[in-house]
Amino acid sequence: MSMTTRAAVCREPGLPWEITELELDEPRANEVRIKIHAAGLCHSDDHIQKGDAPMRMPVVGGHEGAGVVDAVGDGVTRVQVGDHVVCSFIPACGKCRYCSTGRQNLCDEGKNASTGEFSDGSFRFHQDAVDFGGLCVLGTFSEYAVVSEYSVIPIPKEIPFEVAALVGCAVPTGWGSAVHAAGVRAGQTVVIFGAGGVGSNAVQGAALAGAQRVVVVDPVEFKRDMAKVFGATHTFATAEEATEFVVQSTWGELADHAIITVGVLHDKVIHDAVNIVGKTGQVTITAVGNGWIDENPGMLIGFQRRIQGAIFGACNPLFDVPRLLSLYQSGDLKLDELVTRTYRLEDVNQGYQDMNDGKNIRGVIRIEH
Repeated sequence: MSMTTRAAVCREPGLPWEITELELDEPRANEVRIKIHAAGLCHSDDHIQKGDAPMRMPVVGGHEGAGVVDAVGDGVTRVQVGDHVVCSFIPACGKCRYCSTGRQNLCDEGKNASTGEFSDGSFRFHQDAVDFGGLCVLGTFSEYAVVSEYSVIPIPKEIPFEVAALVGCAVPTGWGSAVHAAGVRAGQTVVIFGAGGVGSNAVQGAALAGAQRVVVVDPVEFKRDMAKVFGATHTFATAEEATEFVVQSTWGELADHAIITVGVLHDKVIHDAVNIVGKTGQVTITAVGNGWIDENPGMLIGFQRRIQGAIFGACNPLFDVPRLLSLYQSGDLKLDELVTRTYRLEDVNQGYQDMNDGKNIRGVIRIEH
């Protein structure tokens, strides 16, 4: 049994997103079918389409999504038909070593993110006998998607789908990079490189954690202006300007944290981040791209600096997604302001062009049914 769904797919690196019809299998045991209503235009999908990050092709794009459970397979217990859900780009099985020790962002079930295969090696999207993977085993750039129940989180029905979609990746990744991974504390100085969809939430996380100075570095004036809406205390176009300010405002002690959330990671931003933190300072790398860490160990040893990577903001999606939505409902977390523009599924390429042109904090695809 199968159904037809329209989806945005990439057939090989470098080709634009293509809207096409695919056959979608029925959900199997412990799987659910979601009627997708909104999908976020995350930079990670752009990296896949451009070939900057390896991915099995062809692939259905999209790993930020929200919608309604349309059907369930045997044994599903987490959700039921009619539930509103957010897709979690890393599943949370609740049973592996990492889930059971409070590190759901490292769940073993996330191992096939770059192939789009289910755990048994099969696929749910097909066209002319060709199997299509779903990015992060999701594929939210589609009217419907079949996913593991481990990849869905039920949410209150009053949450707008456009907002809910972003809480599956951008919001916890940024917010958690400050709150969980970096562990920002009251009174500290935090420098955030890049104020897009992820960086804006790192700003919110640092501000909510009580940082005294939340400093943003971004070359795009629009993003710097928006960063102040999300809680930035100071914004600069270059790392050199930010470093001068941090030196002066901290009496030479430098920043406590630097968080890298730029759209494309590169060597210079890593170097700038290492140099802007002081003794026991920590650099948290959330961005992806082609940057390399090329630092003299003395730069780390002498000041006891640390460099770490963070995925999903070190969040536990089953706990943190509801918590973030609760903060949104109480007015403490700004999510509506993240959505700069909405697009039709057919306009996915324009959405990514706008992102690369610096016009959006986050673009969102609205899928009409």
